[in-house]
Amino acid sequence: MTASEHPDTSVKKVSAAHAPTGEMGQIYLVSGKRTAIRLWQGEPAGPAKPLNRRDYETVGYVIDGRAELEVEGQGLRLEPGDSWLVPAGAAHRYTILESFTAVEATAPPAQVHGRDTPPASNDR
Repeated sequence: MTASEHPDTSVKKVSAAHAPTGEMGQIYLVSGKRTAIRLWQGEPAGPAKPLNRRDYETVGYVIDGRAELEVEGQGLRLEPGDSWLVPAGAAHRYTILESFTAVEATAPPAQVHGRDTPPASNDR
């Protein structure tokens, strides 16, 4: 039998308290073959991050704090309860306005194949 005849039905649970942390401070939560979730917890306020493009799509949800997101020249104010989308390949940058906590899902998973590395001096 082939893999398509026996789909992966694994169930996963990841505790944020024991999850790995990435180079930029993101906490990698559960990950599947096509999607992953990460947590940004208490990101400090600061100047705008460098402009960046990623080869994965990102959707996010603000838990606490405020930030501004610029995507392809369009500005969005992000506050608790807001969600957003950054399309794959879109030029974007974040400015954290006050301690910021958010959950993001990435497709494909950001942490695979070196996709989720710190931006170069003029990226993120």
